Amino acid sequence: MLDQPLVIAGIVLAVILPLGWLVWQKCKTDFTWPQFALWVGAIFFTRFIWRVTYTTPLPEEAKSGAIIVCNHTSGIDPFFLQVLCKWPMHWMVAKEYCEHRLFGPFLRTCEVISVNRRGIDTAATKTAIRYAEQGGLIGMFPEGRINMTEDLMLPVRAGAVLVALRARAPLLPCYIEGSPFRGTPLSPFFMRAKVRVSFGELIEVSTYEDVEQNDEVVREIMTRVILDIARLAGQEDFEPQFAGRKWRPSDEEVRAHTEAKRLRDQS
Repeated sequence: MLDQPLVIAGIVLAVILPLGWLVWQKCKTDFTWPQFALWVGAIFFTRFIWRVTYTTPLPEEAKSGAIIVCNHTSGIDPFFLQVLCKWPMHWMVAKEYCEHRLFGPFLRTCEVISVNRRGIDTAATKTAIRYAEQGGLIGMFPEGRINMTEDLMLPVRAGAVLVALRARAPLLPCYIEGSPFRGTPLSPFFMRAKVRVSFGELIEVSTYEDVEQNDEVVREIMTRVILDIARLAGQEDFEPQFAGRKWRPSDEEVRAHTEAKRLRDQS
């Protein structure tokens, strides 16, 4: 029969050692404890449930400040990039999600930037510029919403370029393939997937001077970013489309795209 003190000591060690390891790992990050807990959870899901692989690494230069521009096919897309960093990234997220009773507290813990999708949100843009100037990583989805169509990307807006120009921060194209989604925010957590993430080369904007008001130059830079994402996706013939400042799909279009995606996932 086992000696009772030895059993107790074993149980104590089984608890203390993992806790000690977690504290040690937490001290190596810039997260708060709630953020660290979410980060550890994200690592579990991305590695074992969504099985993410990175075809190219996150450039070291980007870690000192950059605007990451991604395609957007699921609400969990930010997870695949945040797990690469030991400090909070700042994602531009629609205001309605930030104010949601269920998702709001989670998003505020993640230090997202709340943005109004109906037109230009000056306050959100200024916040993103400030973070980028301080060397932060800003994540932006130029489509402005989840893409449930078969097209590579929806029409885009060029807000990421404006933030990069004003913050003097580079742009980093990123392509995410295979991100799970079945029409609801919680659906990815009940889906297995095999996700692939690819980063392009940093696009420097420091050579541009006072071009923020030049729509043609801003659109030219944004086109280059989207074409880089298309190349990462293997769709070099993709032609980017730009959305008007107040463009948004109708509720009927969203429902149709959701149903079409559901049928594609079942086939």
